[in-house]
This record gives sequence, C-alpha cells and structure tokens, in this order.
Amino acid sequence: MKLHPAVAAVTDRIRKRSEKARDAYLQRVDQAAARDRGADRLGCANVGHAFAGLPAGDRFKVVVERAPNIAIVNAYNDMLSAHTPLGAYPDLIKDEARRHGATAQVAGGVPAMCDGVTQGTSAMELSLFSRDVIAMATAVALSHDVFDAALMLGVCDKIVPGLLIGALHCGHLPTVFVPAGPMTSGLSNTEKSRVREQAAQGLVGRAELLKAEQEAYHAPGTCTFYGTANSNQMLLEAMGLHVPGTAFVNPGNDLREALTREAARTVLGIVKARRFTPIGKLVDELAIVNAMSALLATGGSTNHLIHWVAVARSAGISIDWDDFAQLSAAVPLLARIYPNGAADVNQFQAAGGPGYVIRELLDAGLMHEDVLTVRAGGLREYTCFPELRAGALAWTETGDARDETIVRPAASPFSATGGLKLLTGNLGRSVIKVSAVPDDRHVIEAPARIFDSQDELLRAFAAGELDSACAAGSANGLVCVVRWQGPQANGMPELHKLTPPLAVLQGKGLRVALVTDGRMSGASGKVPAAIHVSPEAAAGGPLAKLLDGDVVRIDARAGTLQALVPDAQWAAREPATLPEALRSANGHGMGRELFAMFRRNATTAEEGACTWL
Repeated sequence: MKLHPAVAAVTDRIRKRSEKARDAYLQRVDQAAARDRGADRLGCANVGHAFAGLPAGDRFKVVVERAPNIAIVNAYNDMLSAHTPLGAYPDLIKDEARRHGATAQVAGGVPAMCDGVTQGTSAMELSLFSRDVIAMATAVALSHDVFDAALMLGVCDKIVPGLLIGALHCGHLPTVFVPAGPMTSGLSNTEKSRVREQAAQGLVGRAELLKAEQEAYHAPGTCTFYGTANSNQMLLEAMGLHVPGTAFVNPGNDLREALTREAARTVLGIVKARRFTPIGKLVDELAIVNAMSALLATGGSTNHLIHWVAVARSAGISIDWDDFAQLSAAVPLLARIYPNGAADVNQFQAAGGPGYVIRELLDAGLMHEDVLTVRAGGLREYTCFPELRAGALAWTETGDARDETIVRPAASPFSATGGLKLLTGNLGRSVIKVSAVPDDRHVIEAPARIFDSQDELLRAFAAGELDSACAAGSANGLVCVVRWQGPQANGMPELHKLTPPLAVLQGKGLRVALVTDGRMSGASGKVPAAIHVSPEAAAGGPLAKLLDGDVVRIDARAGTLQALVPDAQWAAREPATLPEALRSANGHGMGRELFAMFRRNATTAEEGACTWL
C-alpha cells in the first residue's frame, strides 16, 4: 500500500528537522556498540563485583563461556496493580535465559508511582517529573555496562516513557519491553463515572463511592480504561518494541507467562543472530510516526503529546504539536474505548485489539511498514494475536472486526480524523481532544472565571458558584481557567479531579469548558478542555494576562484559542506573576523540595517538559 501523503510529508519534515541531532546520536550508538563486551573489556575487579552475586554456574557462563547477559530493569511494586505481577517476572526470565545458554541479572529497579492514588493531592506534583527520575534510574541500572541486551519491565503512565527515555540513552543495547496486561473487567467505566458524578453532586456518600471504585479497581493488572497506561502499550506495539500482541493479555495465566518467556527469547535472538537492532536504531523517525498514528487512531492519551516528544528527543528526533495535528487530520478514529466509547480494553482486545488497528493503518498507508522491530518478521507480525496451541505460543491473523461498535475498518471509521486538534491564538498553543466531546461543544465562547488552583475550582463548584456563573454568562456558558499548573510552576499535575464536576455542569445542559496550562488525565473525555497551554503562565505566558469576565473562545473546528480582548488592550496588559504564597506551597511537602531543580529546568510542554536538556 502506498504511503499516505500526509504521513509521508510529516515523516520527511521530521527527518529533515532532526538530521543533525539524529546523525550525532547514531554515531554515539555505533561507538558504544563497537566496544568489546563488558566482561572482556572491564578490569578484573569490576568483573568480579559485577557477577559476585550470580550462582557459580551463571558466573562461569557469562565470564568464561562468554554467554549473553540480559539486564532486567524492573518497575515492580505492589502499590500499582499493573505492576504487581512484575515481581515474579525476573525468576521466569532468568530461568528462560538459562534454558538458552544465557544469563540475566536484575540491573536495577525504578520508582513507579500510581497517579490514581495521588490524583488531586500535592503528591501529584511529583508525577510528571517522576518520568525523568525513572529515566535516570534506568541509566544508572544500565551503567554497570556488562550487558548484551535489556528487558524493560513496566506498564503505567510515566513509567514506560521513563524506561524508554532511559533505554534510548543507552541506545546500543537490543531492548524489549515486557508488560503485565490489564486486570479483568470489573464495574464498568461508564458506571464508575456515573457514581463519581453523583458524588460530586452530593447524591451519594463516601461509602457508595468507595464501593464503586473498589469494584472498578479490583485485581492485579492495568486499569481497564484507555488512559495513559494502556495508550503506552498500544504505542509500544506500534513501534515493534513488544513481543507481538503482548499488550492486553490479562496477567496470571499461562499465555501471559509464555509471552514473558518469549520476551527473553526475543531479545536473545537479536544478540545471537547478530541481527543488530539496538533500540537506538529501531526507534527512528518512522517508528515515532507509527506511534503517533496509532495514538490518534485509538483516541489515546493526550499525555503522549508531552511524553513522546521527550522520547523522540532521546533518540535525536524532533517532533512537535504541528506534526500531531497534521497527522490527526489524516488518520481516522478506528476505536471507541472508554473514555471515547463504552468499551474497556478487554473488550477492545476481544474485538480485534492492537493487531486489528495496526493492520488497518498499514493497509491504508497510514503507518510505515518498512521498519525494524524486535522481531525478524517486521511490523506485520504485530497484526496478529497470540495464543497457546498444545502449550506452545502461536500467532493467528486478526481477521475482521469482531465488534464494530468498538473497532472499525479504515474504510468506514468512527471519524475521518483522529480527534486531536492544535489550538493557537493570543492565549498561546494548546491541544484539545475532541474524540469524546459532543459535536455541539466543539466551539465554546463564554466569559472566563480564573482559578489559581484546582482546589479553588472545586470549592466554587461545591458552593454552587459555577452554576450561577454559567447562567449569567453569555450563551449560558463559562470557561474555567486554571493557571499556574505548568511544569515550571508546580510540575504540571493532572487535573482529573475536575472532570466529574465539569461533567455535572455539562450534563445540566450548561456550556462549560476548561482552559489550563496543566494536564488532564489520559481519561479526559466529554468536556471540552484546552490543555497544556504553552508557554505556561509561570513563564510569563498569556494565561497570566487573563482577567475574570474576559470572553474566551475555544474553537476546535477552526483550531483557535482566543481571548476576545481588543488587541491594544491585550498588548498593554501586564501579566500576573505566580503568587509567592502559591510558589512556596508548591515547593514544600511530600518531597517537593527535592524537585526544585526539575521545576527550574523544565522545558515547555510542547518541548516534552524535559529536565535534562
């Protein structure tokens, strides 16, 4: 299939923009890969320390027999349901490595926080920057430099991008990512959201809300909505960094164990076959564009407009929101998964899953097929789904969609576009995800109400102030502006706690929208939200100029975000500065003091909110 012109144009622009940085990166990868293996290159004392903890047989293999040695970087903890199964994985991997004449070592663990636990608390202000901490911890683990390959064990929001960034900074190693899969379906996401909205209105109490939450989040495995964690898994499939079809197989069964063992065999296959595909060469501009297309086709998390910019930078590749927007105009929406539909990820998997989406995109010329993957068969292998036949792994063609209310062919999509829009105007650059927003809410023009924190907005909602403000506003509407939420102000927390009250207002027929320099969750949905506004208010961005009552227009059709203030008046306004009390509060408690250097050094959201540049 001929490549779609928009995909070709975006890829070519990225390649040209990145040429110098990418060439320098690949030169470093080649230099690192050309060295002698670590056990031969390092001093005897270094080698002695490196393998002292191994059983004698494994020491002999790696030092004398020169067997391949796999680094395991593990994000295991049992605070994250998605990561709980990972505790058992190292023993499986070591056993499988031994069966194939190799060794494996847990090179290091990386921290992994659960955004679901910290949502709406001050600890959420560590969340985005935890990605870079994870990347650093990954580099520390791999810095022992006695490895021939690596396996990255992780699933959730910041963890996979952090592991990927860290792995790309050690880009000479063949690397495979190993997930744990989603929990089985519990209380539906739709019902869970309904109870949350009832709680926001005071119609049910804590006991009822807690019961619903525990029925929704009830077992080991990833949360079943299509947020950032599950979007991570879709993108890794599209980039060929998984064993094919691994993403959404539930934990705790024979198929999941077989796939984990296959990950060890896969990375060893790269080493032994001398098919040199280190991760630094595999993740090129084609792979990045494939990830972007897969994200758009599935209505994935807006967080990846930050994370994948940072991932690309780590491989010497420069992408921006214009690239996402131009791809979104060409890539159709092929999946309806909550919050962009009623189905959860288990139902998505049953309907065809990642393999179906990837096949449709490849056949429509909306993904690059001529790419390297961790498998010799290339990206077409990722259009199949895995199963056990007589105890052995096998893959089967995905076939037709098994439920067209969940997935559809590219010829008859849910929407002709990916549902992501870039907004520009005198309030800066922003993104809006409209795939779940009702068509009659794609344009909102109403007076602004300015909030300096999400808690201020929640208090105003509880006091009934937003209902009355909507009723008094033009066209019966209100634009809630929450500023001082960018990377430099407070670490750019997710503001997902704002979803239920704003959804309640919209459910009453009121025209309401959100504008913020913060993030919404990967689970953001039906309320129009212009997010990631850049430059942020704390950096002197135009949100700092807005006043209560200014009319703001969010136009997802035209792609604009405007304060409807006369130009001369707007130009003459001095931006507000981050209140000192708020700055102080943002910098203390729950370890936020330790992240001051991250806030000082963070790039803009569109530049990936990177702290290492």
